Amino acid sequence: MTDYNEAFKDIPGTVVFDGTQSRLGFHLNQFCMTLMKSENREAFKADPAAYLQQFGMSAEQRQAVLDRDYNRMIALGGNIYFLAKIGATDGFSFQNLASKMTGMNEDDYRAMMIAGGRSIEGNRSKSEHKCEGGKRG
Repeated sequence: MTDYNEAFKDIPGTVVFDGTQSRLGFHLNQFCMTLMKSENREAFKADPAAYLQQFGMSAEQRQAVLDRDYNRMIALGGNIYFLAKIGATDGFSFQNLASKMTGMNEDDYRAMMIAGGRSIEGNRSKSEHKCEGGKRG
C-alpha cells in the first residue's frame, strides 16, 4: 500500500503538511506566531535578521523568510496559515500572498480564481501509478 502522503509527492507544487513537515517547520511556525503581537511585528520590521536569530530556524528557513519566498518556506515546513502572519505584517492580503506563490500579479490571480481556478494541465500526477482504490495518484 502506498503511504497517503507519498501519493501526492509527484504532483507539481504540492506539499502535504503532515507530521514530518510540522516537525521540520516547528521553529519557523513558532516565529510566525510571535507576529500576533504588535511589539513583535515592530521588532521584526525594525531588524528582521536579528529578530529571526531568536528562533531555532535553519539558515535556509531564515533566508526564505528574509526573501519572502513563501513556496520555499512551505517546502521547509511552514504552514500557510502561520506564514500568512508574515504577509499581514508586510501589509499584504492572503490573496496577494497566493498570487505571489503562483508567480502571477494579484489582478490576474483573482481573475483566474473567479474563472474557475488553475488549469489541470501540468498540475496532475507526473506518474502513471495508481493509489489505493484505483484513483490516479
